[in-house]
Amino acid sequence: MIRRLASKTALAAALCAPVLAMAAAPVIDVFKSASCGCCTAWVEHLKSNGFKTRVVNVDNPSDYRERGGIPNELGSCHTGMVGGYAIEGHIPASDIKRLLAEKPKAKGLAVPAMPLGSPGMEGPRKDPFDVLLVQVNGSTKVFKHYN
Repeated sequence: MIRRLASKTALAAALCAPVLAMAAAPVIDVFKSASCGCCTAWVEHLKSNGFKTRVVNVDNPSDYRERGGIPNELGSCHTGMVGGYAIEGHIPASDIKRLLAEKPKAKGLAVPAMPLGSPGMEGPRKDPFDVLLVQVNGSTKVFKHYN
């Protein structure tokens, strides 16, 4: 009897795990220009790494950067919002996951400009780039460096 109950409990847990994982998947709101192909490629990167996305095409993505508290000099071509953080530019999904797990007191993450080799900007060349943690006061520190 106990063995049968344990087996049913294990089966129920196995069946529920995918549903719970889907329910827990963070949703990133992405504000981008309708004509930007690299933004669309970055959204695909997020999806392939377990994020759900809501994409909103806007006339001026920089308005959302400003709302998120990201300084203009750290700007890129799109801004995401997730878990109370602004996500500016071509940030790898792994760094967003780390941010959400660690929950630092910060405005969010930024990858200024559009470095070749970052997610959504893949090509024959890879340039080194930094993912910056944007502090509450607007200052930055390197969150992760990529070669």
